[in-house]
Amino acid sequence: MSIFKKYGGRMIVAAVTIILIIIIGITAGGRSKVTFVENIVGKLITPIQGFIYDIGESVSGTFNSITNLSDIKRQNAKLEEEITKLKKENRTYEDIIMRKEYLRKEAILKDTIEYNYVESEIIGKDPGNWFDKFIIDKGAKAGIKKGDAVVQAVEVEDEIIEEGLVGKVIEVGDDWAKVISIIDEGNKVSYKVLRTQDGGIIAGSINGEITGYLFDNKAEVVKGYKVVTSGLGGVYIKDLYIGEIVDVTKNDDDLMKTIKLKSAIDFKRLNKVFVITDKKE
Repeated sequence: MSIFKKYGGRMIVAAVTIILIIIIGITAGGRSKVTFVENIVGKLITPIQGFIYDIGESVSGTFNSITNLSDIKRQNAKLEEEITKLKKENRTYEDIIMRKEYLRKEAILKDTIEYNYVESEIIGKDPGNWFDKFIIDKGAKAGIKKGDAVVQAVEVEDEIIEEGLVGKVIEVGDDWAKVISIIDEGNKVSYKVLRTQDGGIIAGSINGEITGYLFDNKAEVVKGYKVVTSGLGGVYIKDLYIGEIVDVTKNDDDLMKTIKLKSAIDFKRLNKVFVITDKKE
């Protein structure tokens, strides 16, 4: 038996081992050029490594996107909450600003009014845009009775605050009352013109306008004259401010002179009124 046949397997193992040791030694040191075998292997492995790397980067990017999306949603929810809070605060400030002038007039009227009154909030109204009939939150228990005049603080001239006529009480419950305003077509008011003392009757209409006529068709009344209650008939207290004349018309037959009034009250934005119960002692 030849030596190769007897020790061939061991010789092959030894040769491979020696070759591997040589390769390890060569690759462990710094080299400027790879071997032919390493170059072939590199060409085969590099595309695979690139593909695996791209997959890894894609998966990593997906997880990062999910994380970022979650963060964005949390930030958006927080921002929406802050915006809602700011909007609420803004509405509060706007309400204060809008009511500032009204509150100023109200405070002055409380100091100067010559009547006993009940301060009331409006809690209901008839359908439509106008407050021609409405319900207030005070009634007989507070001293309110049918026929009581209802007013609001208005500025007649610069810094001159008076009781502006809103209407009168027509129904009363223990804790509520119903008011008919001067713009209701069923409510007639006896008036006088401050400048000339000429009198007449006015009434409301379905479209919220206040019109009426003068008792004296020759009365020298013009646009801009101010009008107050006359007290005739005892329906309304005398000298409650109504508004000013915006138009005067004389009929062709010369038998009647009519007027149109602009009320001192904004009958589309009522929310609080005073009910006059009696005159102060």
